[in-house]
Amino acid sequence: MRKGFTLVELIIVIIIVGILAAIGLTQYNKVVEKSRAAEARMILGTLRSAQISEDYENGTYRAVSGLGVDAPTSCTSSHYFSYACDIPTGTCTATRCTSGGKPQQGTTAWTKSLTVGGVWSGTA
Repeated sequence: MRKGFTLVELIIVIIIVGILAAIGLTQYNKVVEKSRAAEARMILGTLRSAQISEDYENGTYRAVSGLGVDAPTSCTSSHYFSYACDIPTGTCTATRCTSGGKPQQGTTAWTKSLTVGGVWSGTA
């Protein structure tokens, strides 16, 4: 009797390992994207605080560029999101970059918004 594995046994093991790797990689990408969303939550919270301060001081809201917060208004190589604030309402929105900067996997940009009242909304 010979010792070792047959070709069929090796192929079955390779297929099983490949399936497990595909499932693991998919879940890994989801976890990584979720952790990147923490950037948006943090910066949106900072923008909200700046909008509240601006409203108390001047009675109006401002665009991102006028708030003094390090939040890019377009996709850059240092951030995963671009940010914009609606001047009449003070609501700020983070939009996930799909090109330029640090793009996400896939082509659909998702958004996360935070109102001055602290209400979250968005497509993610």
